[in-house]
Amino acid sequence: MNLLVTGYSGFVGQHLVEQLKNTEHELILLGRKKPSNNTQVQFHNFSLGDTSPELEMASIIDVVIHCAARAHIMKDEVEDPIAEYRRVNVSGTLALAKLAKDNGAKRFIYISSVKALGESTEDGQKLSHNSAYNAEDPYGQSKAEAEAALISYCETVGMEYVIIRPPLIYGKGVKANFASLYKFIGRGFPLPLAGIKNNRRSIVAIENLVHLITCCITHPNASNQCFMVSDGEDLSTAKLVKLMARAQGKRGMGLYVPQWCFSLLGKITGKQDVVLRLTGSLQVDISHTKSVLNWNPVISSENALKNMNRIV
Repeated sequence: MNLLVTGYSGFVGQHLVEQLKNTEHELILLGRKKPSNNTQVQFHNFSLGDTSPELEMASIIDVVIHCAARAHIMKDEVEDPIAEYRRVNVSGTLALAKLAKDNGAKRFIYISSVKALGESTEDGQKLSHNSAYNAEDPYGQSKAEAEAALISYCETVGMEYVIIRPPLIYGKGVKANFASLYKFIGRGFPLPLAGIKNNRRSIVAIENLVHLITCCITHPNASNQCFMVSDGEDLSTAKLVKLMARAQGKRGMGLYVPQWCFSLLGKITGKQDVVLRLTGSLQVDISHTKSVLNWNPVISSENALKNMNRIV
C-alpha cells in the first residue's frame, strides 16, 4: 500500500515514519526539506500554504496521513493570525485532499486537535467524538473549519475520511513547555504544584497516537469516523509531576500552594489562559475509539514518561 505522509519532519511525523518504514507499506513524503538520512522513500517538495499544488506522483496514492499544520503558537506575531491559520490549515488541507483524490487516494487520515472542540471540561464531563465544535482560539477554529471542509469534500467525491483529535501529545523528542517541565523536574527542583490535585487532564503518548494512526490505515470500521485518543488515564497536575519525577528517579518533592493562589496570579498578570491549562481540566472520552476499532492504548502514561528518559 502506498502511503502519503505530510509533516514527516515534525514530532508526530518523525515517530510515524519511523514506525511505518519497517512495514510493507511504500512511503511518499511531502515536505519542504528532503530527508537526509532516508533513501527508502519517495520525496516531493510541498508547502501546505500552496493552495494549488501540482505534483508528479510516481505511484498511485492509497492513503494520505496528514500530520502537517500551522501549529498552535502562544505568542503569534502575524498581523492576522486567523487568516494565516485558515490559509494553511483549512485551504491547504482542502487542496491536499483534492490532490490526493486526483492521484487515486481512497482514504484521508487527518490529524486534527482536541482544540477544535474546546479548551476545557467541567467536572464529570468529557469531550467525545460527536461533541460540537467550540474552539476558543484561532488555531482551534482553523482545525474545526478544516475538519468540516474535509468531511464535506470527501462526502462529495466519495473519498473516505478519518479524523483523529489528540489532546496534548508527549514523548521522546517533544519540545516546548512539556519538555521544559520534564527537564526541570529531572534536576530535582521542587515545584509548587502539589496542591493542584483535583483537576483531570487527558494526554496521549506518541506511542499510543502512532499506534492508533497505523490502525486507521486499513481498519474497515475507521471509514468516515472521528476518533478521540488518549492514554486512557486522566491525570491531575500533581499526579503528572509525580510521574515525571518517578520516571527520572527523583523524589518529586512538591510544594503545596493553594489553587486559589494560581487563579489570583493569573488575574494579576493577565495570564488566566496559562493558569487554566495548569489548574483546569480537559478530558476526552475514547470509548468510541476503543469499541469501533477494538483499540486500546499500548503503553501507560508512567511507562511512556520513562521512555522519554531513555538514551536509545
